[in-house]
Order: sequence, then C-alpha cells, then structure tokens
Amino acid sequence: MSSKIVVEQDGPVLTIAVNRPEKANAIDADVIAGLSHAYAQLSDDPSSRVAVLHSLGDDFTGGLDLASLAPRLATGGDGILPEDGRDPWGMYGEPATKPVVAAVHGRCFTAGLELVLSADICVAADDTVFGQQEVTRGIVALGGATIRLPRRAGWGNAMRYLLTGDLFDAADALRFGIVQEVVPRGEQFECAMAIARRIAEQAPLAVQATLADARPALARPVAESAASLRGDVGPGLFATADAREGIDAMIERRPPVFTGT
Repeated sequence: MSSKIVVEQDGPVLTIAVNRPEKANAIDADVIAGLSHAYAQLSDDPSSRVAVLHSLGDDFTGGLDLASLAPRLATGGDGILPEDGRDPWGMYGEPATKPVVAAVHGRCFTAGLELVLSADICVAADDTVFGQQEVTRGIVALGGATIRLPRRAGWGNAMRYLLTGDLFDAADALRFGIVQEVVPRGEQFECAMAIARRIAEQAPLAVQATLADARPALARPVAESAASLRGDVGPGLFATADAREGIDAMIERRPPVFTGT
C-alpha cells in the first residue's frame, strides 16, 4: 500500500489516514489506490468491524490533485480505481461493506467533501472549512456531490455552494446534515473513534445487514449519475478551454478567466 495512506488496526477498528501533509493531503492516484485497498481490507478482514477515515497534518485534504489527475479524468478515469480495491466514493465500483466514520479538520475540499458525503457518519473539528469548488475550475464534481449534497442539504442549500464554489463552515455542515458532530480541533479523531467503537460493540452481521439494506434506496440514482459523469459530461468538460484555464489558474494561484468555451 502507498506510504501516502497509513492503515492501522485498533482492536475492531481499522484506522485509515491520508498521509500527504506536504501537499495538503491532495488526492492523487496513489492516494486513491491506497484508499481503495484500505476499504477492501476493511471489507474482507473479519477482525475489522468499522473504519475511521482521517488525515495527518493541518488539513483533511485540499482536494483532488488536478495537476496530476486531469489528463486521466479527461478520458473517463478508467484505471484510477484498482480492480482489487473498493470505491471509497461508492460511485464507480463497490463500496466498503462495513461502516466508515470520517473525522475531518482544516480544509475539506472537492473529493474530500465527497468522501465525507459517502461515509456513513462524520465528525468535524470546529475549524473545518468545506468546499465543492469544481465550477471555479471549469469542471464538474465526479465523486457524487451532485447527487448526495442535494439529498443531505436540500436543493437550495446545495445549489448555493455547488454553483458558486463558495466555502462553508462546520456549523453549516452540521445544519445541512453533512456532519453529525462538531468538536474542538484536536478532538475529532477521538470522537470518531468513540463512535466507531460503539458500532463495533454491536453484532457485526447485523451492522453489515443494516448498512446493506439502507443503501439500495440511494444506489440507482448514484449509478445513473456515475454513468453520465464518466461517459460524457466529465470528459466533455475536461476537454474545454475553460477547464484548462481553471486548472492552470489553480496551479498558478490566480483568478481564472472563463470564456464559456
């Protein structure tokens, strides 16, 4: 497994940490593969009953590493998820079969917010700042935000942030139902661990059956969205001049100038 992902066993709890602090835990192909394999380990290992997903360093994640991933995403993203893994976003492959509790802090942007939306429970530090910023880069969210954020936050609240790329704080995330607990910074991991341990105390097969029974109500719209995003919408946007401008502007740390082409 990539050194950018640290996996440890704490009794029945599997902890999964993104470990790329020098790049604000930006999610590149190695991070995706490492998360995918960790979610597979969670699913396949009987000794792991629940996972806690968190990050090392100052931020949960600054989002996708578009400088490295954009060329692959522009062609549909085939091969980014390893065949022997699970899909941490639950969009393009099978999700983990056991619960995931996320613990977030600092920046939680783009694919990071989508990891939160695909997790089963989330604890946020009070300094967490969330953002689904794809429109500011000329592209579209590929990890489920266009489906899950409206469901959680309500249509108007979701569109307020999906269509502007503006940021929102932990208090708003709690109000929207995106997170279930807000705690002082530094306490988010232990709070998530306490919830995970409580889950692990329950009958494992009953927990997995409950999770499996709850998911079909969401599965069909997510699958349809994933097919559309991977087939036409995502690659089409990545091929535009605006997408090139948005990604260049992000790398060059300047405001983008979009032309609608």
